[in-house]
Amino acid sequence: MNAEQLSTWLSAIASPQRMRILSQIVSEPLHVSELARRVQMSRPLLYMHLTKLEEAGFVAGHHELTPDGKALKLFHALPFSSTIDLATLSAAVAATDAHNTRQPDESE
Repeated sequence: MNAEQLSTWLSAIASPQRMRILSQIVSEPLHVSELARRVQMSRPLLYMHLTKLEEAGFVAGHHELTPDGKALKLFHALPFSSTIDLATLSAAVAATDAHNTRQPDESE
């Protein structure tokens, strides 16, 4: 993981609102309307937060049909663990630096 990836990953859970969302779906998947009620958030704002969490790998969503044929989008938390220490930060910066260091072409 490079520094950009680490920063994106950390910022996805650095929001108190996203922490609340994760705390609500840790024990059971919830559909968006129920989750919005529990965290007292509009559905559009909730979707914005869920998108960031999903892109970072903290949640997954899927559609489910109710017995009456209504489609609901449910989200559940994905397990994760992280240790952020100086070694982790140094490795991320080193990966970024290695990627950004341009090797000259043989023709130069």
